[in-house]
Amino acid sequence: MKNKCLVVIAGPTAVGKTDLSISLAQKLNAAIVSSDARQFYREISIGTAAPSPNVLKAVPHYLIGHLSIFDYYNVSMFEKQALHTIEALFQHSDFALLVGGSGLYIDTLCHGIDEMPDPDPSIRKKVQEVYENLGLTGIRQWLNRVDPKYHAEVDPANHKRILRALEIYLASGKPFSEFRKSKQTERPFKIVKILVNRPRQELFQRINARVVTMIKHGLIEEMLQLYPHRNLNALNTVGYKELFCWMSGRYPLYTAIEKIKTNTRRYAKRQLTWFNKSADYKTFEPQEVQKILDYINACGT
Repeated sequence: MKNKCLVVIAGPTAVGKTDLSISLAQKLNAAIVSSDARQFYREISIGTAAPSPNVLKAVPHYLIGHLSIFDYYNVSMFEKQALHTIEALFQHSDFALLVGGSGLYIDTLCHGIDEMPDPDPSIRKKVQEVYENLGLTGIRQWLNRVDPKYHAEVDPANHKRILRALEIYLASGKPFSEFRKSKQTERPFKIVKILVNRPRQELFQRINARVVTMIKHGLIEEMLQLYPHRNLNALNTVGYKELFCWMSGRYPLYTAIEKIKTNTRRYAKRQLTWFNKSADYKTFEPQEVQKILDYINACGT
């Protein structure tokens, strides 16, 4: 597959990755594989801005809505599934697109991840109980005691990664940081990485507008169906957390909507921080389709 090329289209939420990726996929005769960890779950399509049915018909899409919020899934499982999908797509095209904003999933697919023990359900339940009783501060303190190296590196607001590191520690008796790769895995295909971005104020305006659109398209109704399952890990995400708090009477609906906007903007900043740490991304604005195509063709040949 040395003549095959995986094109990564990464960027913050609401930046315009979907429209851009459709244009590129049609011009490159390529399918799209999602690396948006929130769009994996079929029950939360409105709150995750999953591509519409018309968009899904325009270009073949994979790994969107293929899971239930009740399913267990991790980045290692994604790596295996996505690689298998991409290898199959390369049987019919020289290009495949990996599109999304979940940096850990993109990095794992491009560079590999260590083989780590898969904790049994009892360990996962124990760690989750600590989180529910002591909150984010409690699990951060626990991680600092058992793995100060990873504690210094992990996003302190990302409870999922902290919980995963604690699960690995309990399952193996070794700090999570000791499992991490010192050498990247070489993939048998070329990889071209595109970072899509806009001026900050323009991006934030798009985020605010998207939240309003989600509300109009049924986000509250979607949340009401999910409310009985609000403690599931897949639902501990922006858009749902704030509405769950409104339903619980913690603050009014107006406040919940404003918090969704604020927390989504913060999430976009964290996404950009992640991608900007890597020197192998080339940044474009989403309307620069021809420039992006020229760059892909120059790198992919």
